[in-house]
Amino acid sequence: MLLNILIPLIGVVADQLVKYWASTVLRETGTISLWEGVFHLTYCENTGAAFSLLSGHRWVLLAVTAAALIGMFVALSKNYMKNAFGRTSLRLIIAGAVGNMLDRFLLGYVVDMFDFRLIDFPVFNVADILLCVGVGMMAVYVLVMEPRLEKQAKEAGKDGDHLSDSRS
Repeated sequence: MLLNILIPLIGVVADQLVKYWASTVLRETGTISLWEGVFHLTYCENTGAAFSLLSGHRWVLLAVTAAALIGMFVALSKNYMKNAFGRTSLRLIIAGAVGNMLDRFLLGYVVDMFDFRLIDFPVFNVADILLCVGVGMMAVYVLVMEPRLEKQAKEAGKDGDHLSDSRS
């Protein structure tokens, strides 16, 4: 249960610290090239979601995020995720959602700074990384791990039924 609070808290603190640095230092310089033409640190303000979707609809994004967070906290509290991998995926998604939600609520926009220029890609932040890693893990959990866990549970149930039948 402690990990349900600790992992999201660490993620949110890391996200907010990097965003604070970007807002105080990077905002003044605009962009810093770490690898010219490939990867830069660039200060951006995003009023939308991923790829600036729903730009300018702050309250819609806040409401949807709040509803999703409630659902994820319920899933964690009721142990819907049957192993640590699945629970960690939810914790990372929660951290990313809260990090960006704080920006939207307090600032009216999300601070982004990681600018991968090798391909046409939106500027992103630590919360976005947490969300993407969490969603990727969730996909692995739902598509690969959960079916195996269910199959194992059914097989264990059949073995249990067999044993109970032989004892009858």
